[in-house]
Amino acid sequence: MKSADVVIIGAGIAGASMAYYLVQHGCKDVLIVEQEDTPGYHTSGRSAAVLSQLDVDEIFMKLSIMSAPFFYSPPDGFADVPLINPNGILVVGQGAPFKFLRGVARLSRRLGIASQEWSPQETVKKLPALEEDFIDGGVFITDDGALDVHALLWGFLNGAKRGGARLELNAKVEGIHTEGKRVCGVTTSVGEIASERVVNAAGAWANSMAVLAGARPLPLTPCRRHIIVTQPRDDFPIEDWPLTMDTSRHFYFKPESGGVLASPMDQEPMEPCDAHTDEMQVAKAADFLTRFTPKIAPKTITNQWAGLRTIASDHAPIVGEDPEVKGFFWCAGQAGHGMETAPALGEIAAELLLQAHTHRFPPELIAPDRFHKGGLSWPAIVARRTAFFLKWLASPTRV
Repeated sequence: MKSADVVIIGAGIAGASMAYYLVQHGCKDVLIVEQEDTPGYHTSGRSAAVLSQLDVDEIFMKLSIMSAPFFYSPPDGFADVPLINPNGILVVGQGAPFKFLRGVARLSRRLGIASQEWSPQETVKKLPALEEDFIDGGVFITDDGALDVHALLWGFLNGAKRGGARLELNAKVEGIHTEGKRVCGVTTSVGEIASERVVNAAGAWANSMAVLAGARPLPLTPCRRHIIVTQPRDDFPIEDWPLTMDTSRHFYFKPESGGVLASPMDQEPMEPCDAHTDEMQVAKAADFLTRFTPKIAPKTITNQWAGLRTIASDHAPIVGEDPEVKGFFWCAGQAGHGMETAPALGEIAAELLLQAHTHRFPPELIAPDRFHKGGLSWPAIVARRTAFFLKWLASPTRV
């Protein structure tokens, strides 16, 4: 029988980043098991990942800000290519949603997030694919940009393996064994593994793993999101534009291989699965481009795919030991922010597993036991997060 100090279920960005930091913190005997034949197959590998430090969710904004230095200056030997193309993120819109976002941007400058506010005319001058009639202006987050998903995921995996971690593919978890409500091992499709610590980094399958361990499922919902890549019908020059997000109509687009990548930012609840595309959502994404950016209206759709993002009911990640099954550790619910928060959340998770505490982030905001106490009311959640944000804003070292 195989054994490991820590078994991590899932070789997506959550499992990969946590394995990397476990090794960095001295835990070398780590085994990552992945049901597919390649890491990051379901969600991580289908992400149009960007670092966007400006966010209306204060928890993910904090984790993104904490992660940003890693992307700009990764450790020596982490990757052969830059992790980020820092050509900015542009947010546009109309009416109340854009007004709110502009207010968040002004407040976030106090946290060190550099941004510029542009008039409709200035915005279109900077990004000519846009139309003045459909925007009240733009907020340009200057230092953010697209992340290299492959380089980031494999940087974590290879770094973990160099430190002693092992990766086993085509190893579907079929059972998680406990003795007296304490984890003692895992059964996979390729054999048994003895371990007293099992990390649930299974993404959309996180609750399925909880059931196998005898833990209570948590309020996590896998949601499908679509992405298309198009070739514009007119000979309009596609330049190195920033990813552009419309807060009013909930879609985004960016250049991609001489064409345009776009998403309707859909979030349709689904059971865990190998997500396939839906014609209506594909058409919706193409329609957004046609109506609101007619200069780059699609002539053809050259690629399309869908992936699952898993979202907790209070829209915060779930990281920490299960309160009822000892040794069963949650690392789930990144809600589509997995790539941009991986450096911070991976290290936080590793510290919580090894030390049961971390100074980097308030663990009660992300702990799984927040759902085991009857659950917090939404006003209580808002009050707790507001207190966290105000304390963060007042801190002399805000990162």
